[in-house]
Amino acid sequence: MVKLPEEVRRIIEGKNFAFLATIMPNGYPQVSPVWIDIEGDCILINTARGRVKDKNTDRDPRISVAIPDWQNPYKYVEIRGRVVEKTSEGAAEHIDRLAYKYLGEERFAGP
Repeated sequence: MVKLPEEVRRIIEGKNFAFLATIMPNGYPQVSPVWIDIEGDCILINTARGRVKDKNTDRDPRISVAIPDWQNPYKYVEIRGRVVEKTSEGAAEHIDRLAYKYLGEERFAGP
């Protein structure tokens, strides 16, 4: 696993939305705006099972994530790689942390 530079970490840790690209069965890209987090040098994205991005990464784990710095949208980070793990363990706590980061709410109330 690659060690992420501090500037990359700063953008990920900021209140910046990410755009996750996965590959559809027909080979076309599918892009979703997502909340993003980091733990060590692992990028964490929280999604519900059964969504298109979940199904796509079950079939083909290759992804690309673009994270613009909303303070300067001409500056962004792009990370290309593979999904290395999917788990539902700790998912509720994780989405609550993301809700606090992005919305300032203690608990995620749902879409």
